[in-house]
Amino acid sequence: METDSMECVSSTGNEIHQNGNGHQSYQFSSTKTHGGAAAAAVVTNIVGPTATAPATSVYELLECPVCTYSMYPPIHQCHNGHTLCSTCKVRVHNRCPTCRQELGDIRCLALEKVAESLELPCKYYNLGCPEIFPYYSKLKHESLCNFRPYSCPYAGSECGIVGDIPFLVAHLRDDHKVDMHAGSTFNHRYVKSNPREVENATWMLTVFHCFGQYFCLHFEAFQLGMGPVYMAFLRFMGDEEDARSYSYSLEVGGSGRKLTWEGTPRSIRDSHRKVRDSNDGLIIQRNMALFFSGGDRKELKLRVTGKIWKEQHSPDSGLSIPNLSSS
Repeated sequence: METDSMECVSSTGNEIHQNGNGHQSYQFSSTKTHGGAAAAAVVTNIVGPTATAPATSVYELLECPVCTYSMYPPIHQCHNGHTLCSTCKVRVHNRCPTCRQELGDIRCLALEKVAESLELPCKYYNLGCPEIFPYYSKLKHESLCNFRPYSCPYAGSECGIVGDIPFLVAHLRDDHKVDMHAGSTFNHRYVKSNPREVENATWMLTVFHCFGQYFCLHFEAFQLGMGPVYMAFLRFMGDEEDARSYSYSLEVGGSGRKLTWEGTPRSIRDSHRKVRDSNDGLIIQRNMALFFSGGDRKELKLRVTGKIWKEQHSPDSGLSIPNLSSS
């Protein structure tokens, strides 16, 4: 990847450089205490969100001794009554990890029935989720829970950091050295010395803070077919439902011509690659980009301007009224 051939220059003259810091770790921000107190155990089959775990004895019975995850049907057992999950049954080559006896195909129907009677809190209860679910419904909810942590939106490396939005903002600023801007409008200039050579992918990321929210502006070049294209798009640092409350526009031009794009920012729940591959943004073909750049076409000089606004619905007409104020 070319690390010095492309830069993003803000309208104030500050340079935004491509940065490739990788960060391979898993980390959460400080969590919020939900419910005020923690219970060591409960005596009913309902475990409320104020408890730190289900009743210890039942929870341990449903914990696979190999992977330590909760077991779901089919739950297997050996002739001595030791249990494990169906995934680990294959991993241990059909041998009980506790007594080394052959497992066979014995189902622990009693334990499956016990699990069916349980109601448990979402595993993200300490991040604020108040929901309680039947044991077999919990996994589906947790895969979509609005309180689940977000993945780092930085596109330039396989960063494994997860956390809430304030934590990720600090992580982007401090670890990835991403440029931070306040306000809902932007005017950036992207420069590349040799636009005919593009590796997958040359990219930029700038974070904007407006309307009390954070937005990630991506600009990148990548190979599409025989030649490179340039693409800019916005992602919202929050959930999809909240992202739909905002709109944005992007514009690039030169020599008396311009291209514009208007849309709704995608949530960072959608991966950077998913958004890019769906072409959900301003796309500029190389020849058009060089035309906008002017001169002898040997250097790419694109000025991308844009704005973010919040949609406000009129209670009388039901129409959306743009709110351009970022305060």
